[in-house]
Amino acid sequence: MEDKILEEKLIQGKKNGLPMLLFTLLLYALSIAGIIIGITHDTTLTTTILVIGLLYVLFGWILFCGLKVLKPQEALVLTLFGKYVGTLKGDGFYFVNPFCSGVNPASHTKLSQSGDVKGSGSPAGALVIADSSVSIGQEVPTKKLSLKIMTLNNSRQKINDCLGNPVEIGIAVTWRIVDTAKAVFNVDNYKEFLSLQCDSALRNIVRIYPYDVAPNVDTTGDGMADEGSLRGSSEIVAGKIRDEIQSRVDEAGIEIIEARITYLAYAPEIAAVMLQRQQASAIIDARKMIVDGAVGMVEMALERLNENHTVELDEERKAAMVSNLLVVLCGNHDAQPVVNSGSLY
Repeated sequence: MEDKILEEKLIQGKKNGLPMLLFTLLLYALSIAGIIIGITHDTTLTTTILVIGLLYVLFGWILFCGLKVLKPQEALVLTLFGKYVGTLKGDGFYFVNPFCSGVNPASHTKLSQSGDVKGSGSPAGALVIADSSVSIGQEVPTKKLSLKIMTLNNSRQKINDCLGNPVEIGIAVTWRIVDTAKAVFNVDNYKEFLSLQCDSALRNIVRIYPYDVAPNVDTTGDGMADEGSLRGSSEIVAGKIRDEIQSRVDEAGIEIIEARITYLAYAPEIAAVMLQRQQASAIIDARKMIVDGAVGMVEMALERLNENHTVELDEERKAAMVSNLLVVLCGNHDAQPVVNSGSLY
């Protein structure tokens, strides 16, 4: 037998909280007056009024449980004796069945995200879930769900890229709840569920790309080598991470608006080696440019000397001149000139 899929049901026409509040207070005033009359007058009618007044004073407070106040971008999922009856959305003062109770399984969960951070530090009894700090607050949690756009900043993870190099990467995911019924009833805790799915999706995507551009690496799946990399294709990688997370959290009624890479670096154990590799590559590229320029300058000098017939040089002297010019132009230090006052021959 297949489980029934819950769909969000909006409760309409319940913004009558203020009239019900005034009516309840009026009944309390009448009950107190009836109690006074019943005590001061000893008749059958006044006795009945006294009993009714006492019963309302004792149990009338139950009506206050049906008063609900919602701010903008808040929602309240209501159940009646375990059955989902609907969701209140939108700011206002509502009155619903007093026996309805709000449900928010993530009300105790505190993640490293906007809306959950209460100061710079976490309590000593913080619980760590999926590399994200989850703190159990001491204040009374609210049963209301926030429909605002929130940002989840998961802790950095160490993941091997497609070449096997360990890299540290962190992401910030912007999200919001779009279906309150799915968020509350389809998963046990939608905040923890989102955090775990972000970690899993991040690992799956990072393993496709190298940290930097590498030869013979196919990151698009078309069978052709390309220049995709974590460092150079951050926008494309972030888009794939966002799509991967979205496909995993649809059943929780969550919309992923954006995913961004906030930190990217080689893991500490190989960072120094990779830095030397980058430095060596940069030195080789610089030397190649210097040599290409020096050879061009030497060729230009020889051509000008031949054109103007400034000096006649045989092949041996040309070779010596080329050698000296290349040493001067390609050397790391300034050349020390040597003055030859004698004959060239």
